Amino acid sequence: MTTQERMLRAIKQRAGNVVLRQELADLGSASQVTEALKALQARSVIIRIGTGVYAKTRKSSVTGSIVPAGTLETLGVEALRKLRVPVAPGAAAAAYNAGTTTQIPGVFVANTGRRRISRRISIGGRTLQYENNYGRAAATT
Repeated sequence: MTTQERMLRAIKQRAGNVVLRQELADLGSASQVTEALKALQARSVIIRIGTGVYAKTRKSSVTGSIVPAGTLETLGVEALRKLRVPVAPGAAAAAYNAGTTTQIPGVFVANTGRRRISRRISIGGRTLQYENNYGRAAATT
C-alpha cells in the first residue's frame, strides 16, 4: 500500500473536516508526506487552507464542483481547536448574542483570548480574522 493510499484512508476515517499535517506525519518520511499531500490536492480530495492545515472536500449539490466540506467559520474554528488555540466569538458577535445590540456582525472574527495569532487560514479568497484581549484593560465596576 502506498503512502498516498494510507493517507487517503486515514483522512477518510477521521472525524471532522480538518486534517493537520502533523496528524499524518507518522505515515511516511517528510518528503513522502509532502508528495502524498500534493497528490491528494491534485485529486481534489483535500484543499490547503493554511500552513500544515487541510480541509476535506465534497461535491456541491448546486454546481457539481468540488468545494470545502464546511464554511470558513466552521473549518477555521475546528483548525484552531486542533492547534490548541482557545476560540470564542468576537466582540461584535458576543454583543449581538447577548442582545446588547441589534447590529448583525458582517464578518466572522475569532477571539483568541490573550494569544496573538499570526496563522493565516483562508478559503476561496476569504481569510479568517482574529482579535484578542491582549491590550484590553479589565472592566472594573
